[in-house]
Amino acid sequence: MTFTADPKTKQLVEQFRSFDADTQLALLWFGYLDIKDKLTPANQTSAQDTAAAFYDTIRALPKEQQLQAQRDIVAGANSDISRSYTALSSSAKLDLWLRLGRAMEDGTVIQVPSDYKLPSNTQDFTNNIQGLDFEQRIDFTRSVVFEYGAKQ
Repeated sequence: MTFTADPKTKQLVEQFRSFDADTQLALLWFGYLDIKDKLTPANQTSAQDTAAAFYDTIRALPKEQQLQAQRDIVAGANSDISRSYTALSSSAKLDLWLRLGRAMEDGTVIQVPSDYKLPSNTQDFTNNIQGLDFEQRIDFTRSVVFEYGAKQ
């Protein structure tokens, strides 16, 4: 499911999905940093509560398991955490990634290594993403994170 009807954004969602899990996680991180000042949590209390509970589950894991949990979600692995993620609403999924971004920023959740460099094949993608307006970027992110989780 894609939340956007914009053809350019749809194309970027497809391009994003072609990257490996670690690259997708890094792109989400750098995208978060780029627009974090404009982000607010979901306005649905139930989505916020669900996202907070799921976030607490990830945060409680040792750092390497936090990373593996995120990789499992992105890769659609058949793991407990990935299956649980699949059951979240789209708003809760978006809220979870916002919480993870904030936690990475403050060091509560494992961070992207400071010396990490995106693969060269992501340059055109990142340039195109930066050309989207804020709402298009949110639609892009919602479309991407909605698809994550265990595949049925």
